[in-house]
Amino acid sequence: MQGGKVGRFGRRAALLAAMLVTSGVAHGQQSAQQSEEHPSIVSANLCADQLVLALADRAQIVSLSPFARDANISFLAREATGVPQNTGAAEELIRLSADLVVLGRYDNRLTRDFLTTKERPFAMVDSWVSLDETRREITSLAARFGHAERGAALIATIDASTGALAALAGKVPQRSFLILHRRGYVLHAGLAGDLAVKAGLRNAAGDVGLRANGFVDLERVVAARPDYLMVAESPDRPEDQGEALLEHPALRRLYPPARRLVVPDLLTICPGPAIPALAARLAQEITAKVR
Repeated sequence: MQGGKVGRFGRRAALLAAMLVTSGVAHGQQSAQQSEEHPSIVSANLCADQLVLALADRAQIVSLSPFARDANISFLAREATGVPQNTGAAEELIRLSADLVVLGRYDNRLTRDFLTTKERPFAMVDSWVSLDETRREITSLAARFGHAERGAALIATIDASTGALAALAGKVPQRSFLILHRRGYVLHAGLAGDLAVKAGLRNAAGDVGLRANGFVDLERVVAARPDYLMVAESPDRPEDQGEALLEHPALRRLYPPARRLVVPDLLTICPGPAIPALAARLAQEITAKVR
């Protein structure tokens, strides 16, 4: 898979993993401090790729995850062009001999254990909690990469974009939304949902009986009748049964394009560099469609 096109199955696996891996840094091997001011870095996770590309020098990057160049899910796919890719295998990460490996907390635990055994420093990108956690994550990683000023600049850009989105609260009607993905998977919490709430909308995940992310029946969605669906895309011709659910006649009748807030996956699955573009897209969709 290294250097080649990522298949549909692999892309979906990366997407599901990255939905869980979107914020907060926990450091491994704290006793092994980097002596280099600008350490060499290997990323083995889609969301880690984004932060490494945004905060580190290109010369520091030894390799990125196999999904870094996939423009369907990697926000900085273009910036990743030409950077070597790894398979994520623990033995390969060791062989690359970087000063720092950046992983996702929900990546293979055996990889972390192997790095610990070999006394290799690593950082973990944790699950999405809040914008505050993302700010702390960016600050911590930027300092560890030797570019604190880049972290501060990215945070300033994020704050400006989310502030503009929050300014919509009170200017648009207080409507409800439900984040609905393929096969009926609903996001109770996450980056896009949190920002939509900041803009004055209400997340209707609780209305369909969810206290966490999970699958729901079509009947529950129809019964709850959220004002809007938030979807990743609006395909005219679903490619499989998972996408076909979103085009079910009942949903097409209740939620025509004007009642669907379309926010592409590559803007929502990883915090950090994508947040300003996500905030802008949400503001555009809400301003155009929420009545």
